Amino acid sequence: MANSQDVSVGNFIRYNGELVQVIEWQHRTPGNLRAFYQGKMRRVKDGKLAENRFRSGESVDIIRIETKEMGYLYQEGDAFICMDNESFDQIAIAKFMFGDGAKFMKEGDTVMIAFEGENPISAEPPSHAIIEITYTEPGVKGDTATNTLKSATTETGAIVMVPLFVNTGEKIKVDTRTGSYVERIK
Repeated sequence: MANSQDVSVGNFIRYNGELVQVIEWQHRTPGNLRAFYQGKMRRVKDGKLAENRFRSGESVDIIRIETKEMGYLYQEGDAFICMDNESFDQIAIAKFMFGDGAKFMKEGDTVMIAFEGENPISAEPPSHAIIEITYTEPGVKGDTATNTLKSATTETGAIVMVPLFVNTGEKIKVDTRTGSYVERIK
């Protein structure tokens, strides 16, 4: 058992009998009251958020996890099928675990999966994706002076806001955490 001072953002803890991941963790000392930790946590099984206050020095059950690098193979319903690169075992990971980055994933991408024992509890898509634009309004020569953006549909079906000079058929780099355009790939 650890105490509330040992917890940091990204840790997995057992809270009210359920496994949660710490999203925010702040130490607060309000006026003449005792110090406490304010925690914002996401429940692993369904992604719901919860907030709670922990006394300074309160016992907290930090869960040890194992992280594996796996390859994304294909989508089957609401699950992504991923393969362990060492043992070649395939496992179905719920789509919601990947968050908003799931719409930029392509077959063959490398993803990070966190396990508690044999159960997957967290999934992280690659931080950046290189994808091709399948449709956007045509760009005009000289449209690089302003910071104006237009919408573009990608090969994965996601819609990204891109600069005016990007055309259909070009490849772009996208930040999967924010869904924003990073650069054009030549």
